[in-house]
Amino acid sequence: MVLTLYGYPRSTCTQRVAMTLHEKEVPFTFVLVDLVKGEQKAPGFLDKMPFGQVPYIDDDGFILYESRAIAHYLAEKYAEQGTPLIPKDLKAKALFEQAASIEAFNYNPTASKAVFDKIFKPELTGIPADEAQFQSLMAELGKKLDIYDQILSKQKYLAGNQVTLADLSHLPYAELLSQVGAKVFEERPNVSRWINELRARPSWQAVKGGVSGTA
Repeated sequence: MVLTLYGYPRSTCTQRVAMTLHEKEVPFTFVLVDLVKGEQKAPGFLDKMPFGQVPYIDDDGFILYESRAIAHYLAEKYAEQGTPLIPKDLKAKALFEQAASIEAFNYNPTASKAVFDKIFKPELTGIPADEAQFQSLMAELGKKLDIYDQILSKQKYLAGNQVTLADLSHLPYAELLSQVGAKVFEERPNVSRWINELRARPSWQAVKGGVSGTA
């Protein structure tokens, strides 16, 4: 059976999973879960994803949620096709796990809060963004990206010289921050080179405007 991805087309987490599917050349169908209508809180959805969030996948009856867990599962299940996204060598894999932790715990909390306050909160509530708070978050993110710039001065990607899931996971929020005029990536030469190379990947080009199925 063809894998099914349940999500919202512009959800950053849904994009993360869809990008992985494209990198691994895995056909999939896409089922829209309308967040505006609250479909993610419906009993039938909660049976599959009890936290009421998107996305989740149905892989021939195997249900999995949490976008990073799904991406890891896909990268390992389809290790022999498409782009290798998780190294097999023990030390290289440890460096990948290190880079994945950097994204999840140093980058994502600040970037996601900035995007929510600047874009999603005004859209959902009509309350204008707090510009002072946004600039404070950009300053905080900038300090972290200064460290990224040091790392990327010595290697092509966060885990070494091969692209991994850890790199790709940065793209959804990086795109949204750029759309609202943030220059935190472009202001750092190595970070700028890295993020622009990632943005050019066909997998991101396929999902950045919204996710749709391929099967």
